[in-house]
Amino acid sequence: MSVAEATTPGRDFIRDIVQADLDAKRHTTVVTRFPPEPNGYLHIGHAKSICLNFGVAEEFGGRCHLRFDDTNPTKEEQEYIDAIEKDVRWLGFDWGKHLYHASDYFEQLYQWAEDLIRDGKAYVDDQSQDEMRMNRGTLTEPGRNSPFRDRSVDENLDLLRRMRAGEFPNGARVLRAKIDMASGNINLRDPVLYRILHANHPRTGTKWSIYPSYDYAHGQSDAIEGITHSICTLEFEDHRPLYDWFLDNIKGIPSHPHQYEFARLNLTYTILSKRVLTLLVRDGHVSGWDDPRMPTLAGMRRRGVPPEALRDFVKRIGVAKANSTVDIAMFEHAVREVLNKGAQRRMAVLRPLKVVIENYPDGQSEELDAVNHPDDPALGTRKIRFGRELYVERDDFMENPVKGFFRLSPGKEVRLRYAYFVTCREVVKNTAGEVIELRCTYDPATRGGDAPDGRKVRGTIHWVSATDSVPAEVRVYNSLFNSPNPDAANFAADLNPNSLEVLAGARLEPSLATSGNSPAPVQFERQGYFCTDPDTKPGKLVFNRTVGLRDTWAKVSAAKVSGAKTA
Repeated sequence: MSVAEATTPGRDFIRDIVQADLDAKRHTTVVTRFPPEPNGYLHIGHAKSICLNFGVAEEFGGRCHLRFDDTNPTKEEQEYIDAIEKDVRWLGFDWGKHLYHASDYFEQLYQWAEDLIRDGKAYVDDQSQDEMRMNRGTLTEPGRNSPFRDRSVDENLDLLRRMRAGEFPNGARVLRAKIDMASGNINLRDPVLYRILHANHPRTGTKWSIYPSYDYAHGQSDAIEGITHSICTLEFEDHRPLYDWFLDNIKGIPSHPHQYEFARLNLTYTILSKRVLTLLVRDGHVSGWDDPRMPTLAGMRRRGVPPEALRDFVKRIGVAKANSTVDIAMFEHAVREVLNKGAQRRMAVLRPLKVVIENYPDGQSEELDAVNHPDDPALGTRKIRFGRELYVERDDFMENPVKGFFRLSPGKEVRLRYAYFVTCREVVKNTAGEVIELRCTYDPATRGGDAPDGRKVRGTIHWVSATDSVPAEVRVYNSLFNSPNPDAANFAADLNPNSLEVLAGARLEPSLATSGNSPAPVQFERQGYFCTDPDTKPGKLVFNRTVGLRDTWAKVSAAKVSGAKTA
């Protein structure tokens, strides 16, 4: 199955449009593009656009370009360019030889700007940004013409060429399209085509002192590349008349792409504003763009999210025309579904409590068989060592158990996974009254199964050997925000102080120490899915929690299918 097939749930309005264009012979080859601005890392919202653009191209036998809209050198860095390429490939897509940059077209864009001046459709404006903002008008009031709007062609050409030559400081002048300051669409009120920026560009260095606006460069770049379907998110819908105006008014434009808009992805407990993500990194709220709490693709990769889970999630939410917000539980469900099928099982104790099996011979140990995956016999078994001293999860013991607690408590018998029945006989505490050790006995006749006399236990808990388990730091990640709909304008007030819990004293099966920096997640039985973090190094084993085991979305979905009511 191709990546496109894996991400295509069936027809949607974009695919219907593409099919209709091919049927009507308006196009013979479908050409799409994914056009990120290299001013930050890609996030999960971009994954939807990547899957759509690359998926449509592959499905219809066309091609998809990767084009960097690198028109603002003050915010763009080579780091972002490299990260974007890595993320697109990680998600499962490849642009082949079709890697482009808006900066490839700077000279052509400039020549077209001069053509617009010659045709009386562009002028150089000396107003300040504040003056232009005041004169732009509002949604209910028209704008006012600039006092420089009627400059002659020769004066405008001279000023633009001097702007290009670097004669003027930043902000001194701009080149604007001459459209209609009374237009009901504010984007058509003489938008800026070029502004002065004395900045070093990642690709062109200091060659240019003026840079095109995104709106000016975007459509013309599409036209140069022969894009047939320019697929954008809904916030660009009001920009489409401007997109078309440039293509209609520039002489010699090689093609006229059409822009189509779809709803962007919004997730609960998540902010996808690149401005906010940049501030989270800059102000130290997270450790970087690849912090596993971030909704960036780099953060998800570090957290152990499989790319196929992202593609499946995008497939499930579909492509719509109306904005909506998707429950983060739906995304986590997609991650669990993929991991449950392929992640091998291991035992890990995150908050260790020591157990001494008093009737087990001192100095003796034995190897027990443990399955690597309960639903895939082909993955085989592994050996785990059992001995007199073990660690169990602190939450699996309660000195005064509440009703319904079926794990360890004084006098109660439980099953140790793959091992024996054990009974807690004594609780050892320190001087502060804290439980530090359990003294237990085991039944040798219950190895690996049930009791020969038929008695049953209701609790099965995991464990690791105290002698050969390995220490590790385990990082448990939770939502970065407390509110399901965090306010981007005041995001810092809504940050979750418990978004990261570092468990420095965890103990893991020794086989996990050999996993190195492999990002392939494993399931810590009864705990969740975890993967090694790049911080792992000799003598320090670090694991990140990818996602927990609890899956509310699966229950909600099942209830909806069966027609049951959900809370």
